[in-house]
Amino acid sequence: MPTLRSLECLVAVLDAGSVTEAAARLHLSQPALSHQLAALEKEIGTPLVERLPRGVRPTTAGRAVAADARAALDAADRVVTVGRAVASGSEGMLRVACAESMTVGLLAPVLREWRRRRPGVRIALSELSSADEIAALVESGAADLAVGPRPTRWTGPAELIGREEILVAAARNHGFTGDVTFTRLAAEPIVHYHPDNGLGGWLDALAAEHGVTLTAATRTRNVATAAQLAAAGLGVALVPATAITGPFHGGLHRLAPSSSRDVVTLTLTPNDPFVRRFGADLRRRGISLPAALGGIG
Repeated sequence: MPTLRSLECLVAVLDAGSVTEAAARLHLSQPALSHQLAALEKEIGTPLVERLPRGVRPTTAGRAVAADARAALDAADRVVTVGRAVASGSEGMLRVACAESMTVGLLAPVLREWRRRRPGVRIALSELSSADEIAALVESGAADLAVGPRPTRWTGPAELIGREEILVAAARNHGFTGDVTFTRLAAEPIVHYHPDNGLGGWLDALAAEHGVTLTAATRTRNVATAAQLAAAGLGVALVPATAITGPFHGGLHRLAPSSSRDVVTLTLTPNDPFVRRFGADLRRRGISLPAALGGIG
């Protein structure tokens, strides 16, 4: 296969019309350039330039391959340019998989800052409701970084962002005062989660640890929807704090004892500059209760 150096020599000779001038432009000796050109002609199987008493001119084959030779050199230049831009963090694409409940509360501020500081970087976002499915995207190479609860099936490295508190959402006039125990939840109709949402199974296991079985009045795949259904009086929902964004028209209460889950980043390429910077920004932001939740009972 032709080398980029031999293609560079061919283009230089065609542009200069002279082996001597081309060698000077490339800072090569004339024999070295002639060797590169001869190797290319041997690879192709026909002469590419015709030697004249004064200078050279392209043969039919030389004219035919000149455009592709220039395109190959331009592509090689772009490889270096793009690679340097990605390394500097100014261009490229980062594929992020995240828990759908965390997109607005946790990721949006970081995404907004990246958009401001790195307008040339595209971020492809995949939202899922299962921590194991999120991890599977990283394992398959479909995502560079995952953000979500700690999965049950993951053997790679995990960086802790923080711990996310689980809150009780209900209608504003429900009657809860103060923190809510699992014993009190045992008698409540629960706006629960579809089996596809891993949070449902995690909450069932958590309730079982307190000797309680949650009774589902209705189910949804979406955590934000569960909170709104609870606010509308269709039952009580257990929701992660990051799922509550903006004004909430129901009542919010903490569990007693308080319950929380790890939120982590997962990647198989920790040394990738984008992955490293995005993960660091997420950890710097951390997990906290939004200002709108300041009035929790």
